Amino acid sequence: MEKTIAAISTANGVGGLGVIRISGSESKEIADRIFRSVSGKRLTQMKPYTATYGKIYDGEELIDEGVALVFCAPHSFTGEDVVEISCHGGMFVTKKVLRCILKNGASPAEPGEFTKRAFLNGKMGLTEAEAVMDIISARGEQSARAAALTMEGSLHKRIDRVKQRLTTLAAHLAAWADYPEEDIPQVEETELRKSLCECRDELMKLLNSYDAGKVMREGVNTVIAGKPNAGKSTLMNLLSGCERSIVTNVPGTTRDIIEETVMLGDIPLNLSDTAGIHDTNDPVELIGVQRAKDRLKKAGLVLAVFDSSQELSEDDRELTELLGTTPSIAIINKTDLPQKLDVEYIKSKTKHIVYISALSGEGLQSLENEVAELVGTASLDPSEGILSSERQYSAANSALGAVNEAIDAIELGITLDAVTVSIEGAIGYLCELVGESVNETVVNSVFHSFCVGK
Repeated sequence: MEKTIAAISTANGVGGLGVIRISGSESKEIADRIFRSVSGKRLTQMKPYTATYGKIYDGEELIDEGVALVFCAPHSFTGEDVVEISCHGGMFVTKKVLRCILKNGASPAEPGEFTKRAFLNGKMGLTEAEAVMDIISARGEQSARAAALTMEGSLHKRIDRVKQRLTTLAAHLAAWADYPEEDIPQVEETELRKSLCECRDELMKLLNSYDAGKVMREGVNTVIAGKPNAGKSTLMNLLSGCERSIVTNVPGTTRDIIEETVMLGDIPLNLSDTAGIHDTNDPVELIGVQRAKDRLKKAGLVLAVFDSSQELSEDDRELTELLGTTPSIAIINKTDLPQKLDVEYIKSKTKHIVYISALSGEGLQSLENEVAELVGTASLDPSEGILSSERQYSAANSALGAVNEAIDAIELGITLDAVTVSIEGAIGYLCELVGESVNETVVNSVFHSFCVGK
C-alpha cells in the first residue's frame, strides 16, 4: 500500500492562512487523530468535497483552530483521498500542525510528490505536470498564460497530432508489408514523403519556439553598455522603476556592475549596468571598464546606449565593434536634446535601433516592442503549446532526427522497412515527451526540482 504523505502547501512565511495537505488511503483517519470538528462529526464520516470548522490538537494540547476540507479518490488532485487543513498562517503554527500529522502516521512528502502521484494516477500527462511548476514560477502574464494552457493540454494535443499522423503512416507501412495478399492500398512514396515533411515542419516549428518560451520563463541576461555619461544608469533606473544606479553629470560615476531583474512588458530582463567603456588611466576605472567588456561577451542581449546630444566618439565606435554578433539594440538616448550624433553610422552597424529619453521615459514602449521582436516573444502564440523544459526539447529534437532519417531513407531508395523503423522511433520519442512511455528515472528527473507541498 502506498504511504500517506503530508506537507505544507503554502509559502514558507507569515500569512493569513497556512494549508497542510495530506494525501493517501489513510489521510482521513490520520486527520481525525488531530482534528476535532465543532459538530462532532469525524472526517471519515463526511461527504466528499465538504468542509468543516474545528480545532487542531496534539494529544490534548490545543494547537490552533481551522478548517478541514475532504476530497475522495479518484476525484482529487492526486487521485487519492486528500484532506487539506487550513490553519492560521504563521511559520511556527503550520510547522507544528505538520509535525503533529507526521507523528500520527503520515510520511513527509518529497518535492513534487503530490503532482507526481497525480501523474502516476492518470490525473494529468507529463507535460501537464511540468506546467504546474511553470505556473508557480511564472514571472509575467504571457509565461503564466502559456503554462496554464500547457496544463490544460495544449502541448499534449499539439504533439498528439504529429504522433497520430506518424502512427497512421507506420500502420499503413506495416500492413502493406505484412499482408501483401490483402487488398491494402499501395504505399505511394511521394505521398509518404510529403506527410513526413509536414511532420518534420511541425516539429521544427515547435522546436523553434523553445528559446522564446525559455526567455519568458527565465529571462535574458541583459547588459546596459555605453560610454560614460551616455545615460546608462538613467536607463537602469527607468527600467527598474527606482533609483537603482547613482546618476550624476560626472562621467564615470558607475565603476562596478550593478544588477537588477526587471520586467519589460512580459519579458524578464536580468539587467547589468556596467561602467562606461572608454580609455582611462585610472586603475579603478580600468577594472570597471574591463569587467564591462567581459560581461558584453557573455550577454544574451546588449542595450547599447548612445548619447544623441553628443557627436560620435571613438568610444562609441569601439562599442559598436565590441557588440559583434551578440543580439543588441542601439538606444539613441537623450532625444529631448538637440541631436548631434551620427545616427547613420549606428544604423550601418546594427538593424535594431530605438530612440528614447531615459530621463522622461519617452520611447520606452518602442524599446519593449523591439526587445520582444529580437528575442522572439512577439511572434510567440502560447495557445499553440510550447516546449517548457530541456527534457521536452531533447525528446522533440530526437523525434525530428528520426523523421529526417525516414525522409533520407526514401530519397536514397532504401527499403520501406528502414523507413518504418525510423517512423516508429519518432513515435517512441513523442510518447516519451508526453509521458505515455517513460521509465522511473525520467519521471523522477521531472519532479526533482518541484517545491515541497506541490
